Amino acid sequence: MSTKKQFGSFQDLVSKSNVPILVDFYAPWCGPCQMMAGILEQVNAQMKQQVRIVKINTENYPQLASQYQVRSLPTLVLFMEGEPALRIEGVLPADKLMQKLRSYTS
Repeated sequence: MSTKKQFGSFQDLVSKSNVPILVDFYAPWCGPCQMMAGILEQVNAQMKQQVRIVKINTENYPQLASQYQVRSLPTLVLFMEGEPALRIEGVLPADKLMQKLRSYTS
């Protein structure tokens, strides 16, 4: 589903994409985050043309977690043209997540 990718600038990553980017802020020790990983695989399989999913380990990038006020895990933030457009905290079933994303990507 997702590829591990290093990036120089998070802002470049989210602003230079031609599709919205859904960022999954997670931590490896977080049980709900592991549940969300499977859900994101389902979403990616159905929506890979409309949205790109990027996983950010908050332990590796604490400054990003702080900048986007990530207080609970998992937190999903949809970026459109470099700006946050949608924020979801906690686990959401795949069908509900896709329904929310489609209102932004259609």
